[in-house]
Amino acid sequence: MYITSDCGKTWRQVFEEEHHILYLDHGGVIVAIKDTSIPLKILKFSIDEGQTWSTHNFTSTSVFVDGLLSEPGDETLVMTVFGHISYRSDWELVKVDFRPSFPRECTDDDYESWELTNLQGDRCIMGQQRSFRKRKISSWCIKGRSFTSALTSKVCECANSDFLCDYGFERSAPLKSQSSKCFADFWFNPEAPPEDCVLGQAYTSSSGYRKVVSNVCEGGVDLQQNLAQHLCPLIAPKGLQISIRGESLAVKPGEDITFIVRQEQGDTLNTKYQVDLGDGFKAIYVNLTMTGEPIRHRYENPGIYRVSVKAENVAGHDESVVFVQVNSPLQALNLEVVPVIGRNQEVNLTAIILPKNPNLTVFYWWIGNNLQPLLTLDSFLVTKFAVTGDVRVTVQASCGNSMLQDSKVVHVFDHFHVLPLKFTKHLDMYNPNIPEWREDIGRVVTRLVAKETNIPEETLMTVVKPGLPTTADLHVLLPANQPKRKRSVTSDKRIAAIKQALNAHNISFFLRGGYWVLVTLADSDSDSQRIGGGSGYWAIVVLFVICLVAVGAFILYKFKRKLPGRNVYAQMHNEKEQEMTSPVNHSEDTQNIIQGNHSGVVLSINSREMHSYLVS
Repeated sequence: MYITSDCGKTWRQVFEEEHHILYLDHGGVIVAIKDTSIPLKILKFSIDEGQTWSTHNFTSTSVFVDGLLSEPGDETLVMTVFGHISYRSDWELVKVDFRPSFPRECTDDDYESWELTNLQGDRCIMGQQRSFRKRKISSWCIKGRSFTSALTSKVCECANSDFLCDYGFERSAPLKSQSSKCFADFWFNPEAPPEDCVLGQAYTSSSGYRKVVSNVCEGGVDLQQNLAQHLCPLIAPKGLQISIRGESLAVKPGEDITFIVRQEQGDTLNTKYQVDLGDGFKAIYVNLTMTGEPIRHRYENPGIYRVSVKAENVAGHDESVVFVQVNSPLQALNLEVVPVIGRNQEVNLTAIILPKNPNLTVFYWWIGNNLQPLLTLDSFLVTKFAVTGDVRVTVQASCGNSMLQDSKVVHVFDHFHVLPLKFTKHLDMYNPNIPEWREDIGRVVTRLVAKETNIPEETLMTVVKPGLPTTADLHVLLPANQPKRKRSVTSDKRIAAIKQALNAHNISFFLRGGYWVLVTLADSDSDSQRIGGGSGYWAIVVLFVICLVAVGAFILYKFKRKLPGRNVYAQMHNEKEQEMTSPVNHSEDTQNIIQGNHSGVVLSINSREMHSYLVS
């Protein structure tokens, strides 16, 4: 550790190790205790600015010293050592009073004067020459509260050393000595007006020098003289910015939005500001950036609006643009995906959102356990699954400040059959083209086929496709835990049973309105194909056959029996209701087929030729 007695001009070493230091009596007493991890009971003190040191036992029991404290005021001679005897003990405070060690207070004869100089020996520092007094080393006295160290202070004449290069200037000499001159840098124009210069006012260009801050020199050398006066010209606007209060660029229709216009440089009094809010509102403002008055607006319709402000005067112009998204919050999100897909086959993942056409909706897709989503601006994603099993697909739709999520499980197989179905056109009148309705129809068809063919319902899955005309695919999954050859034979029997049921018109449901819906195979002239190595991928087509309303009404009136398992569904668009009934056995006569009132619809199967196709 080192100590100085001349304000840092010279230093001398006093300790080899680190110590806790405390100054008492305006520095007349310096107390030091070694900073160590072992307990101590001795402190050191000096009354001659660290020239010599004395020791003092401040306690009879050694203490682990944590620090030193003194009473308020620089003139105090009372201090406190705080620490602890052991690591488990409480705090120990030891008070040390040095007042009895000094017999008297200091007089003028106990002090000597000294003058402050810099490293070069110059006595004028920061424009003044100052002298101080300090206690003589041989004096053993207390300075007391009335002690002051400063004696005299005299202002010096200014010299070159009292000036620095102004902003944009630097010394010309390689060593940049104080005697060299200041020249403007290549990037700086001393004659350029300041940023806040107003037309009609005057400004002063720099000479390249400025007096050091807090320097109090007077007279002598003045490197800031001969400053040139200039009139402020008309300055073109520069650094124009338009922002939104709250920093949100997405708002809801009808929500208030506040625009703030700022200008960093250029004239503002003689500048016109043309504002275009993008929805037909246009206005011209004067002194817009000086008053700081915001522009409040409200967008009624969803959309993306280009908001621009153009500042222009005779000297030039500047422009700033911001895009505002006005979005209605997302109300519904549904993920549509084929629930069964072959391995390494392309599958289309489609996200259906309401409202249907939001602006700039971002879709986040998570496939399986992947933590890194795929981002798209389109509402669909085409992908493949390389591994068999159940894969969860999750999509999030983000629009403005709203976000929705939906998730579905896709079953990936090596081998399975698919039978395309289609329905008579009368079902299209009741098709609202929404996911919930399609799921209901699919469950009804699956249940009817399973009941009629005695095939386990969990191995069947009907997927109704979006759009019109209404079509569907019946997925026939292969039995698990069976040999490959046996699975192929079993699958062929199930497909034959399903085709027989369809051809016999044994599968049907009844729609309100007096319509029977019959099912037949589509594309009857096509050949069958299958996915994978030992099974077929079959396609069944459902054909709707319209029964006469009068005949249906007559039979319903005659028997007046309700169909079991009726499922009522409310349409979204036309808000009509439709009912789907459980399957009936068409092997019986018609009286046993039709049960209930005229509000049902019967789905049946056309047993004409059925051909399947191989999907590779």
